[in-house]
Amino acid sequence: MNDSGFDLDLQAAEQEIEFDEDERVILGVLDGTTAIAERLDAVERGHVLVLAVDGDLTELAADLAPAVKKQGGNLVHFRKFLIISPPGIEIDTSGL
Repeated sequence: MNDSGFDLDLQAAEQEIEFDEDERVILGVLDGTTAIAERLDAVERGHVLVLAVDGDLTELAADLAPAVKKQGGNLVHFRKFLIISPPGIEIDTSGL
């Protein structure tokens, strides 16, 4: 467990999510070095992105967030992560 008393096992969570064969959870860093087109392509292919935010989220997601929403995808900022899901995969925040 970490300092906050909250332990998130992303590998275990990924194994519990039912995806089509070509869909996956992609872990990465949102720091401005990856092209927005690459992120959007991953979402279009049905992937869920879990991105550690390294910098100012508002600045880093300024172009990405509207583009994801335009595609019908979902974004949630949780702790130091930005979670992005494609259309049809809702991010349930009711437990927060």
